[in-house]
Amino acid sequence: MGNFEPPIYTLKKVKLRFGTNQLFRDVELYINRGDKISLIGRNGSGKSTLLKIIAGLQDIDDGEIFIQPATTIGYMPQDADLADYKTLREVVLSGLDDKSSSSEYKAQILIEQLGIEADQSPEKASGGEKRKATLAKALVSEPDILLLDEPTNHLDMPTIELLEKIISGYSGAVVVISHDRYFLRKISKTTFWLDRGIMRRNNKGFEFFEEWQEQIIDQEIIAQKYLDKKLAEETEWLHKGVTARRRRNQGRLRRLLQLRQERREQIKQIGNVNIDVENTLWKSKIVLEAKHISKCFGNKPIVKDFSIKVIRGNRIGIVGPNGAGKTTLIKLLTKKLEPDEGFVRIGKNLQEAYFDQNRFSLNPQKTLWQTLCDEGDHIWVRGSYRHVVAYLKDFLFTPEQAKSPVATLSGGEKNRLMLAKILAQPSNFLLLDEPTNDLDMDTLDLLQEMLSEYDGTMIVVSHDRDFLDKLVTSIIYMKGDGSVEEYVGSYSDFLGKQKPIATKIDKNKTVAKQERPKVIPQRKLTYNQQRLLQILPDKIAKLEKQIADISQRLSDADLYQNNKEEFFALTDELKEVQNQKSEAEDQWLEISLLAEEILPT
Repeated sequence: MGNFEPPIYTLKKVKLRFGTNQLFRDVELYINRGDKISLIGRNGSGKSTLLKIIAGLQDIDDGEIFIQPATTIGYMPQDADLADYKTLREVVLSGLDDKSSSSEYKAQILIEQLGIEADQSPEKASGGEKRKATLAKALVSEPDILLLDEPTNHLDMPTIELLEKIISGYSGAVVVISHDRYFLRKISKTTFWLDRGIMRRNNKGFEFFEEWQEQIIDQEIIAQKYLDKKLAEETEWLHKGVTARRRRNQGRLRRLLQLRQERREQIKQIGNVNIDVENTLWKSKIVLEAKHISKCFGNKPIVKDFSIKVIRGNRIGIVGPNGAGKTTLIKLLTKKLEPDEGFVRIGKNLQEAYFDQNRFSLNPQKTLWQTLCDEGDHIWVRGSYRHVVAYLKDFLFTPEQAKSPVATLSGGEKNRLMLAKILAQPSNFLLLDEPTNDLDMDTLDLLQEMLSEYDGTMIVVSHDRDFLDKLVTSIIYMKGDGSVEEYVGSYSDFLGKQKPIATKIDKNKTVAKQERPKVIPQRKLTYNQQRLLQILPDKIAKLEKQIADISQRLSDADLYQNNKEEFFALTDELKEVQNQKSEAEDQWLEISLLAEEILPT
């Protein structure tokens, strides 16, 4: 006999219905000790609900659940409510069953390992800090089964890479829901696919998911060949274009490799010749040029002596840890922020479209149709007219949803509508600041496909490594100390070049130290900076409450009909308050970065 060990957790013939929606029917799964599982499924298929069932937070209508005695389960929800905690340290400690001082060291180890600002209140903490605290809470008791729902949301790349190492070395079982394909490929050894209420299992990691998925779909098509035509059409719609998408992906990959080679040649030519933009053929191709730009906030260098020429058709990704200054660099390159040194100039006839998920707002009272097309039934999209319903179908909306108000959409659907609106704007220069946050895999596929066909220039800030690998021609890396460098190729190519770079820096450490000009650091914040650091979090919290109150009033379905003047006044007020919040956040970040660098008095 082999060394068979029974599962530590089992579901058998589980059923669950929400109203008229049959979410699960006869779902079966088992989890073995040490399994590393990726849980895959379309948006709305019930993945998060399934994790809640395993965590014991959701009852089932029918079926059997078996847990090995003494098995412990840790759960990290997608959106944790931390309102009852005074500090992030309390959040982490709440994950301990034993609150004695002898076990609190485990919490401190995770706090230090993840770099959590433990004494900060959850109310004032950033999304990334709250995410790290809830992750540590799930990890701290070292459960036998660890359930993680979108753990990489709002985390920067260094923290995501650290999480990969933690999971890989974790002795217990781990079940992960994530839209981050790169992350899933690194950590998973088993794949659960939740598809139309049925669970499928493959004893291979996410790396083999698409191939496995395609085999199952081909088998279904053959099996349904002689069944009811309507059922076959529904199945085809549910899995629309899986094989075709793969063929298109192969064609786009060839095109992307060609674009990367073009960028490599451009940098080589620009490097070899001191190009005078005004007197060469490059003039018509240059989108923007930055020469020796530098920017500091107080004594904190954000960008030091960076130069770049962005040529028409380039797709450039910007990466770096949180707080490195990625959004600041975009503002410098687009002349929304003036550099302290150097200059930036923009090419002629540039039409810019800017997507910032945190600041882009939709009118909840408008229908999807009105959001894209105020008048008529056609919309101009990248050189041709499209019927608004056909364009909405490109973004996975049904024709019936076209006349529904935006207020009825889920969070993921609103993200899709925002992308549809941005990509329909006339533009030849696209700026995308964290466009993949909170998107499900279907929407990510759609976004990649749309952007791959975009014939203009784009600059993308993202922590999604798979997204960057499939899209960009080069990577701009911001280390966080003001140094900014461009690497031609994908994010994976950039990673491969990091070790030689580190060695070179080590060898020349003494020389670099001698050449660096001596800077006398600011020893303390000014009185005004100290005061702002104290009052800005409360101001931001009040503005957030104001935004929530105005949004609540705008959500009244009858407001527009009953009082148009009030509706438009509230809309204008909402935009103004959102701008005030954005400015306050930027100001707080600048002073915080400066405070981190100040020497103790």
